[in-house]
Amino acid sequence: MSNLFNLSGKRALITGSTQGLGLLMAYGLGEHGAEVIINGRNRERCEHAVTQLQQAGITAHACAFDVTDPQAVAQAIEQIETGTGPLDILINNAGIQFRTPFTDFPVEQWDNIMNVNQKSVFLVSQQVARRMIERKRGKIINICSMQSELGRDNITPYAASKGAVKMLTKGMCVELARYNIQVNGIAPGYFDSEMTSALVNDKQFTDWLCHRTPAARWGKPEELKGAAVFLAAPASDFVNGHILFVDGGMLASV
Repeated sequence: MSNLFNLSGKRALITGSTQGLGLLMAYGLGEHGAEVIINGRNRERCEHAVTQLQQAGITAHACAFDVTDPQAVAQAIEQIETGTGPLDILINNAGIQFRTPFTDFPVEQWDNIMNVNQKSVFLVSQQVARRMIERKRGKIINICSMQSELGRDNITPYAASKGAVKMLTKGMCVELARYNIQVNGIAPGYFDSEMTSALVNDKQFTDWLCHRTPAARWGKPEELKGAAVFLAAPASDFVNGHILFVDGGMLASV
């Protein structure tokens, strides 16, 4: 049974992983034996996260690049594959949020959200998948959202981007499964993280959330580790095109 979740000898790139849920997933994979590659735009922040992981006994490397820049992505993946080693696991975690009513939403912020939340998944996955196809194995995990299925005030472009990531996940599964590549998504519910700190501190919103969620609380970031390990490990070798909601039951509740 232990081999089902054994990631020893596996190498994972996690985008947007210098902090928050991305870093927590890096810990989760590393604790199960994976070698992890931390990504962000800022090299110092990448290296700081790597130091934290190494202090916990996890083999980790820093690779700073802009996931929205096609040339930077291509160069970085080539550098990882030839320098650090072949990638077995990719987690597309990089994401941003911007809250404004739909009718006032700035066009430049729409472009920013689509570039980071959607385009980056396409760019990084395409480069990694080409190499996974040659090896006939691989795991790609796209971080979706509750907003892949549900709308909410003031974040319509974010919901559009995450809905697109859901369908990108399914389309990638259809094209890549024949090469023994599993492409799945994780859709976190409401987790207490850097991105949601303003909402966590908003008593009215937190009261609404606890009433709306069957588990009656915010998710704890470490509770996302298990889903990431499962979808990265041999335990999920016949799971493909699936979106795993980690939401305390919110999507199941009317």
